Amino acid sequence: MSKIKGKHLFLSLILLVTGFILSFSYQRAQIEKQDAVQTDEWKKEDSLRSQILRLQKTNRELASELQGLQQNVESKENNLADQEEISSKLVEDLKELRMVVGNVKVKGEGVEVTLQDSSYIPEGENPNDYIVHEEHIRSVIDELHVSGAEAIAINGQRISHDTYIACIGPVVSVDGNQYPAPFVITAIGNSFTLEKSLNLYLVNKIVNDGVEVRVEKESAIEMEPFITEEG
Repeated sequence: MSKIKGKHLFLSLILLVTGFILSFSYQRAQIEKQDAVQTDEWKKEDSLRSQILRLQKTNRELASELQGLQQNVESKENNLADQEEISSKLVEDLKELRMVVGNVKVKGEGVEVTLQDSSYIPEGENPNDYIVHEEHIRSVIDELHVSGAEAIAINGQRISHDTYIACIGPVVSVDGNQYPAPFVITAIGNSFTLEKSLNLYLVNKIVNDGVEVRVEKESAIEMEPFITEEG
């Protein structure tokens, strides 16, 4: 009986040890499996982290390159705008220069100044003192230029910066063309400014010289181009 119990105890011990070994082996296998899974996950995370870092670096480089390109484009746009502004200004300056020298037809508001020999000559006075002279015409033209006149004509003839005006007896010669009184001087420019400037003191001065003067504002004056001797 005791021998049977001894066998049972021995078998139980063997089963217990075997079960322990199996249980330990299983747990160890599970742990190794988990370690392997964790290692794989860590490798994946590390790989993803590296990819993210590379992408971030690439994005920064692309952003820097884009900023440089934008600055380059902006610079070119500014240069182009400056060139267009300069070109536009040059065109306007050229138009103004052509208008000043009389190479183009012009139209605009302005004034009309009429200089007329005096209708009354006191008895015993010199009639030559009561007629329009070259200096009267020049004084009006000079005042108009100073006041900003853009174009001037005498009796419809456009004049330039070097126009020759001279008295020849009862007539006045303008670049070789002779005109009797009255002399009508037209000027294109700000009509208010031109009229005010003429009436400030010049009109009274010419009137005191025995010449009749009339200044009128005009809303539309048209002048043909200045014609040189060469045509």
